[in-house]
Amino acid sequence: MRKALLILIVVVQFSCLAQNKQILYNFASIPQSSLVNPGADVSYKYYFGIPLLSGVSVNAGSSSFSAYDLFADNSVDFNDKVRNIINKSAANDKTQVNQQLEIFSGGFRVGGRESQSYISFGAYQEFDFLMYFPKDIAILAVDGNQKYIGKSFSLNDLTVRAEVLSVFHVGFHKKLNKKLVLGGRAKIYSSGANATSTKNSGYIYTGEGVGPNMYTQIIESNLELKTAGIAKFTKDEYEGSIPGDIAHNTFFNGSLGLGFDAGLTYYFKDNLQFTASILDVGFIKQSKDVETRRYKGSYEYNGVNPIFSAVNEPTDIIDDFEKAIPEEKLYNKYTTWRPVKFNSSIQYSFGETRYDGECNCKVPNERRYLNSVGGQLFVMTMPNEPYVAVTAFYQRSIFEKLDVKATYTVDPYSSTNVGLGVSGTVGKFNIYALVDNIFEYRDVSKANSLAFQFGFNFVIQDSKK
Repeated sequence: MRKALLILIVVVQFSCLAQNKQILYNFASIPQSSLVNPGADVSYKYYFGIPLLSGVSVNAGSSSFSAYDLFADNSVDFNDKVRNIINKSAANDKTQVNQQLEIFSGGFRVGGRESQSYISFGAYQEFDFLMYFPKDIAILAVDGNQKYIGKSFSLNDLTVRAEVLSVFHVGFHKKLNKKLVLGGRAKIYSSGANATSTKNSGYIYTGEGVGPNMYTQIIESNLELKTAGIAKFTKDEYEGSIPGDIAHNTFFNGSLGLGFDAGLTYYFKDNLQFTASILDVGFIKQSKDVETRRYKGSYEYNGVNPIFSAVNEPTDIIDDFEKAIPEEKLYNKYTTWRPVKFNSSIQYSFGETRYDGECNCKVPNERRYLNSVGGQLFVMTMPNEPYVAVTAFYQRSIFEKLDVKATYTVDPYSSTNVGLGVSGTVGKFNIYALVDNIFEYRDVSKANSLAFQFGFNFVIQDSKK
């Protein structure tokens, strides 16, 4: 059991990447770029995404090690590999998994042919997972406390948050003049399943007692796990399908919440652009199938270190422990806040040309630049400290309907993240593909992080005047 717990802690670290979509951000030829900036300078007569295929994104990675470190065939004992990983990990290492699947999406212009006002709408399914690496608990799980007499193992690092939800949204953006674009989006969240355990505290301490082989063991616990939409799955009488029930709850049958996005684009000059956006400012009132399990109390044991086994089970000690730190179940509603994301960028464009046909992102007969360079800042709220990433990018219009974007990103997980994005339109059909850490694909087992996104849309523009 101890080894299984440790392997679970380590393996889940392979999926850590924040929700930064630096390649998609301000990639104006892709309609989905308005999802990361409602004030993006994009335009169209109307567009609609191919259901379930207009936006698919998957992220996976590791903050401090790769799969190769754990599973390499190099004659190193597996337990030693695990210890090496634990030793080089820090308590502040975090795991962030994010997956999104766009169910449907669309947008259209309102106000006539000359209008620069647009309405967009859609729905997507999302999975979020966040965990800080509990280093002290991992050490205790693999080595026990025999080598650590006098050390206090902290329980503060037990921080986990997970949720499956759907998001229904309606947005509006308008180009007020040649310099300023403003946009906003309203969101309705429907949470199918949520688990939250943050702000835990306590410790496990073993010290020497009076006499040989005598120990003093102290456990101070203030742990709490809140769940919504999950409790019924743990009951013996449950006979349903867990994936099916979670999917059913996720679409307006679970806990509901509200949120909004806002963004802008401002042109200092025709070729000097500033953008900013704030996303997922919102909350979910967890109210369906809620259950809170709390373990709060203090336990102290003095004597010979007990041996816990099926043959020699110290029943009295277990009973004393359960009385000292009882499991308390509560059924109160609770509120969770969405992780807020902030984006900002500055972009300089050069290599001026003019459209000679139907365009894919701008108003016909306006200036167009073949090249753009700039920088982007991404910040996301987390329980302990914000996640911060900085990106430099270069974008190039190869043809009028083929654009590429290259990025170089420094974040808490990697300082060598090179990404590449391509967006092309054939007739009315738009296809895009975005890949992070492209050099890691030479040997995926040694990759610290991998991410990709793709989608298909139909984009209808006005004919050239």
